[in-house]
Amino acid sequence: MTSTHILILIGCYFLVLLFISYLTGKNDSNDDFFKAGKQSPWYIVAFGMVGASLSGVTFISVPGWVEGSQFSYMQVVFGYLIGYFIIAYLLMPIYYKLNVTSIYEYLKDRFGIVSYKTGAFFFFVSRVLGASFRLFLVALVLQQFVFDDLNVPFEITVILSILLIWIYTFKGGIKTIVWTDTLQTLFMLTSVGLSIYFITDRLDISITELLASEELKQYNKIFFTDDILAKNHFLKSFFGGMFIAICMTGLDQDMMQKNLSCKSLKDAQKNMVSFSIVLVVVNFIFLVLGALLFIYADKFNIATPALGGIGDPKTDLLFPEIALNSGLGITIAITFMLGLIAAAYSSADSALTSLTTSFCVDFLDIGKRAEKDQKRIRKITHVAMSLLLIIVIIIFKHVLDRNVIDSLLTVATYTYGPLLGLFAFGIFTKHKIKDNLAWLVAIVPVIIIVLLANIPAAQLGGYAVGYELLPLNGLLTFFGLWLIRKKEVKVKL
Repeated sequence: MTSTHILILIGCYFLVLLFISYLTGKNDSNDDFFKAGKQSPWYIVAFGMVGASLSGVTFISVPGWVEGSQFSYMQVVFGYLIGYFIIAYLLMPIYYKLNVTSIYEYLKDRFGIVSYKTGAFFFFVSRVLGASFRLFLVALVLQQFVFDDLNVPFEITVILSILLIWIYTFKGGIKTIVWTDTLQTLFMLTSVGLSIYFITDRLDISITELLASEELKQYNKIFFTDDILAKNHFLKSFFGGMFIAICMTGLDQDMMQKNLSCKSLKDAQKNMVSFSIVLVVVNFIFLVLGALLFIYADKFNIATPALGGIGDPKTDLLFPEIALNSGLGITIAITFMLGLIAAAYSSADSALTSLTTSFCVDFLDIGKRAEKDQKRIRKITHVAMSLLLIIVIIIFKHVLDRNVIDSLLTVATYTYGPLLGLFAFGIFTKHKIKDNLAWLVAIVPVIIIVLLANIPAAQLGGYAVGYELLPLNGLLTFFGLWLIRKKEVKVKL
């Protein structure tokens, strides 16, 4: 499949998204952009959220992670499942009761304006980094397999990717995304299914035989319970995954904005529960695909490529290498590219919209502006968020040297901890706090966690820190809020 063929495919796919944007963006109102008029069918939201949750990181990086971590990622995924149920039955009732546009408005109602801005700030940083991680990986693949052949610089690849997303989201916002994410999830899952089919066919083995094969056994270990000091121990991964789900979905405007577009709380809960069960199955399929890729590469002596052919092999690039350059045929190449594009757009479009929403609502107080100015402010902010993502992705090219999914989850332990602590303190206590100190209480735990994360395991008796740093971060924030709680004044009778 040539670079020209891939560009034509991207162009056709984009035209389909643009058509959906045209149909859903006719109103062009802020209410539709931010909340989709609260008319989104729950089953459409649930299916679309699968693609938004998986993104290009899962599509490429999870299969590439299998060689080094086997199926240990499933321990994290099982934790996700419990986390999603907590979101559905603890957090969602709060959001629907308050009828919020930005979920961080809860913090303003509970503590005050500084806590509200602090929560919104940490979401903003988290989502900028998270969206940039996801888009960086996809831009990397497009650069390696398409634009290098055309002598197009990486920076131009990134700008074009963001520009396409901006074009089809600038009118409809979340109303458009609910429907485009559904299409993109369908393409992504179809791509994975067909990739497994074509690779097993080339290996002359059925799925049943693959699951029972000796080759798979060297990759398919799920539970790691022997060494509590290890980063991938079950307890660390499970509880880390649970809190990652709570934070990266339940305390994240990007993911919750889709849920808040449902007609009712009951519909939103049905969406979350069904989505969580499907996500467990889908992640397992991605891991099976990852094992299959390494088995295939070993049998046909396919080397894991390095970025630009320079440096160490990058396992994130194995899937595209096999799909596009190993002679499996045009069908798998087309389905891979459709899946990759779908993965890129399904996470990035919602991130761009949620960043626009959060900045307009949480920082610019758009609701207090004159009605004639609100749409203009939203559109300017949408452009600004696009430029910000471009800058951060380009920076990543020069500083990122780890597996992207691991990097993404590691950064989450830093940035989502304060949100976890703020919401937990608000929900599980009745105390008010000295609101003007909330920003300081949120920042100090992040500094402590960053320092802990960078202590060599040898200095901790061999203990490798992992995703358990996220709940620890939240606990430190909770404790800090306890220290600045307001003393209750007892009235003497």
